[in-house]
Amino acid sequence: MAGNTGEREVYFEFVAIGNTVRVSAICSVTGVEVQVLGPVGAARRDLEQLALRKLERRLADTVAPPLPRTDRGGFTV
Repeated sequence: MAGNTGEREVYFEFVAIGNTVRVSAICSVTGVEVQVLGPVGAARRDLEQLALRKLERRLADTVAPPLPRTDRGGFTV
């Protein structure tokens, strides 16, 4: 799932680990990634918002250079 915050997209990954869900939020411009953990029963939207707020805070605290642009139409992982 991808969200949009201004000029960048944010990609979310949800991985269930037992009774816990690990949510990763990845900035499409800088490649900065953060992760949060929550209970399996938590609302998906709540976990997504938590990860997004953590990513926004990390981006505000760091000066991460953007990913290099390629002519292949994708992005580097």
